[in-house]
Amino acid sequence: MIRKIVENDRFLLSRIGVEATKDDMYIVTDLKDTFEQYTLICGGMAANMIGENKRIIIYKDDKGKVHEMVNPVIIKTFGQPYDTKEACLSLGRDIYRPTKRYKKIKVEYYDCFFNKKIKTFENLTAQIIQHEIDHCNGIII
Repeated sequence: MIRKIVENDRFLLSRIGVEATKDDMYIVTDLKDTFEQYTLICGGMAANMIGENKRIIIYKDDKGKVHEMVNPVIIKTFGQPYDTKEACLSLGRDIYRPTKRYKKIKVEYYDCFFNKKIKTFENLTAQIIQHEIDHCNGIII
């Protein structure tokens, strides 16, 4: 089901996400359905952006394929963070804010079948994942 994007709601967006369970997998479906409406202007989305306070994100990789992560945690960063600017659908499409990101990260997460995964990501994909995990941690750029 396509959901409305939560915009400028500091209360909801700044809450730390609760761990998702198998009973929350409908949120993955709703997140994907909603994300499909924004794929031309958005690289990822977190559950709190559709009003669900769960640690679930989706992102588009550098080949355009959409992936989900349930309860993602960055377990390692590589190198020094770099300065960049990012936008967020929850803040308005044309508002860019400065932030710091790592070029390479290692993430532990579960897929939608609750299989545990550990994977390393680089470049823009790593940046998108960091942005969405920030959402899970109640951090808004």
